Amino acid sequence: MPSDEEISRVRRLIKRVKDGLDDLDANQRAEIEEAITVARRGRQGVMLGMPRVRQPLPDLRPARPA
Repeated sequence: MPSDEEISRVRRLIKRVKDGLDDLDANQRAEIEEAITVARRGRQGVMLGMPRVRQPLPDLRPARPA
């Protein structure tokens, strides 16, 4: 779990980005929206889930009698 300080920093960053977007004109916003669309399209094929772990292979060697 992130600390309260980390959460606060991320929230401040989000606010700064949103405030900066409000200062852009229509052309600049359109360029950013286009860049976001391209980035999202490129991420669609990427899976960031848990890695798969193969099951161990069975031991095919017969046990030796004592």
